[in-house]
Amino acid sequence: MRAAMADAEVGDDVYGEDPTVTALEERVAALLGHEAGLFTPTGSLANMLGVRLLVPAGRELLCDSLAHVVRAELGGHAVLGGVTTRTWAAPHGLLDPAAPLGMMLPDAGPYQVSTAAVAVENTHNFGGGTVQPLDALRELRAGTAAAGVAVHVDGARLWNASVATGVPLHEYGALADTVSVCLSKGLGAPVGSVLVSSAERIAEARVWRKRYGAGMRQAGVLAAAGLHALDHHVERLAEDHARARRLAEACAQARPGSVDPDAVQTNIVVLDVDAAPFAQAALAQGVAVSVLGRRTVRLVTHLDVDDEAVGYAATVLAGLLRGDDRG
Repeated sequence: MRAAMADAEVGDDVYGEDPTVTALEERVAALLGHEAGLFTPTGSLANMLGVRLLVPAGRELLCDSLAHVVRAELGGHAVLGGVTTRTWAAPHGLLDPAAPLGMMLPDAGPYQVSTAAVAVENTHNFGGGTVQPLDALRELRAGTAAAGVAVHVDGARLWNASVATGVPLHEYGALADTVSVCLSKGLGAPVGSVLVSSAERIAEARVWRKRYGAGMRQAGVLAAAGLHALDHHVERLAEDHARARRLAEACAQARPGSVDPDAVQTNIVVLDVDAAPFAQAALAQGVAVSVLGRRTVRLVTHLDVDDEAVGYAATVLAGLLRGDDRG
C-alpha cells in the first residue's frame, strides 16, 4: 500500500486534476451503482456532506439513537448544517422500518420541524457490527420514497455487510440517495472516505467540501491507498469476521452473558462489563480495547490483527472475565 502511495500519479484535486483521486471516486461510485463520488479525508465529513445534500437548514434528519451521525460526529450536522435530529430506539442498532416511517413528518407546516431524510448505518458500529437486513432497507426505501423523504446510508463498514451477506454493493447503494463508505477501517487505508450520489449532488458536495476547509491538492497519494485497499483488502474481511467470532466465543465461555456470540455478524464484539477497569487491566497485558460506555467495551478485528494476536487477546480477555472482579 505504501509503495502504491509513493508511485501514485497526482495532480491538483481542487481543480479536479488528480487522476488517482478521480479513478477512486469513479470506481467507488460504480461499485455502489451511483453516478459520481467525492473523496473526503474523513467519514464524518462524508456523512456531513451527504446529509447536507438532503436536509436543508431547519429541517430534520431521523436516525436511531445509537447512530454515529448523532453520537460521534460532535454535533457537526447541527453546528455546520443547521440540521435538527430525532431518534428512535434500535436495540443492537437493528433497523425496524416501522419506527422511522411512523415518525416522519415530511410536511409539518409552520409549527413543527419537517422531515427531510432518514439515516441508516450499515454495518452498525455502536450496535456491535450489526448488518441491516436487505428487506428492511427495501421497506424503508419504499416508504420514504412515497413520502418524498430521502435516505442517507452511513456505510463506513458497508464492505463488511456485503462480505458477510453476499449482497452486492450496488444493491445496497440502490436503496439510498447518498452513501458514504470508509477506506480507513477494515480496508486498512491510512485515511479517507468516499461519498456517492448523483452527479448533480456530488458537484454541490464538492463546493461544500471546499467551504468546510477540506479541499485537497495532490491527494492522489491518499487515494492510491484506497485503490490498493479495494484491490486487496475487501474479500479478506471474512477473516476479520471469523476472528471476531472467535473472540466472542472465548469471552462468552469465560463469563456467560458478557456477550452473545451469535449476535456477532461482522468484525465488532461488544462486551457487557465494568468498562473502565476492564480496559485498563487488558491494556496492562498488551490488549487495547475501546470504552464506549460505563458497561460497554468494544473489540474490533482488522487486517493488523492476525490469528496469533487474536489468540493472545482471547486468552487475556477470557482470563480477566473469569477471575478479575474489576471486570
